[in-house]
Amino acid sequence: MTQKLSDQFWSERYINKQTGWDLGTVSPPIKAYIDQLSNKDISILIPGCGNSYEAEYVLSKGFKKVTLVDISEVLVAQLKGKFAAEIAEGRCEVIHANFFDLKGTFDLVIEQTFFCAIDPDLRKEYAVKMAELLVKGGKIAGVLFEMNKPDGPPFGGNREEYKTYFEPYFEIKTMEPCFNSIDSRAGKELFVLLQK
Repeated sequence: MTQKLSDQFWSERYINKQTGWDLGTVSPPIKAYIDQLSNKDISILIPGCGNSYEAEYVLSKGFKKVTLVDISEVLVAQLKGKFAAEIAEGRCEVIHANFFDLKGTFDLVIEQTFFCAIDPDLRKEYAVKMAELLVKGGKIAGVLFEMNKPDGPPFGGNREEYKTYFEPYFEIKTMEPCFNSIDSRAGKELFVLLQK
């Protein structure tokens, strides 16, 4: 496991409040996608979930099966407090784990800054693992950075590169520049919708 993926690395970022990627709210492109989902019974995974504004939003919309995973033990402890009521109701599960060790199956993965946080050497493995975790017809929906930034996290990349990882396992429904990014990310985000 690389330093970039270690519990210690990410926990120190949360302890020291070095969370420049944190929007403080649900990402507008993801909110727009969630707003058009009607089936509240689907199982949703949010990997590398961070402070989980997306989870707050989907839970507020009545979704019943939301799983959060993060490698930071410090963060997971905070989330278990934040979502205590939803956990008690059986609507939310918070798991302390390395994403690549995760088991289970899901209908939808919400991708918000996780792909760009892992070591780029693991991107092919990410696509394989996502295909393993999703049911047939399951989807990844969210945002990937489109920018040249080899020194991360976050790490950049581009559409052509991303397609090479996902095309063997997914039908690329959408991979287009976001029209509704926050100002500081305008022109740097792709909205992706990938179907297994």
